[in-house]
Amino acid sequence: MNTKIYKRVLFLTDHLMAAAEEQNQAKFDGFYTELKQLCEENENTDKDHPVQWETLADFTDDLPLAITIYQQALVKAETINDKDFRSSIGFSIAALKVELDDKPGAIEYLEQAKISCNKIADKELKAEIHDLLEELKNA
Repeated sequence: MNTKIYKRVLFLTDHLMAAAEEQNQAKFDGFYTELKQLCEENENTDKDHPVQWETLADFTDDLPLAITIYQQALVKAETINDKDFRSSIGFSIAALKVELDDKPGAIEYLEQAKISCNKIADKELKAEIHDLLEELKNA
């Protein structure tokens, strides 16, 4: 990933978090718009990366819209065959699907995430994927 873009996404993430903590909607909206523009400017270029889209989805309050953005990020993660991003994005989509009472959809994304996470180092994410999948299957 382009270091300049990564630093920009990190900068925007920090400012979005600060605006949310301050409950300053105007500042939040400004930084969100800037992040969205960054994603759109880099889309389908060599600077396009799932981290931009995953971050945008993380800060999207509209759950169906967030799922759509995560799905865009997932396609980009699959394109570069990044198992870490495929795992975390799949888990995020599944968690939102649980919130929207779409248990079969959540299970589908968790099963894909479980396959992707076999060779990642993040043991905590692996456990979260496994635990949520087992919880949904046994419910």
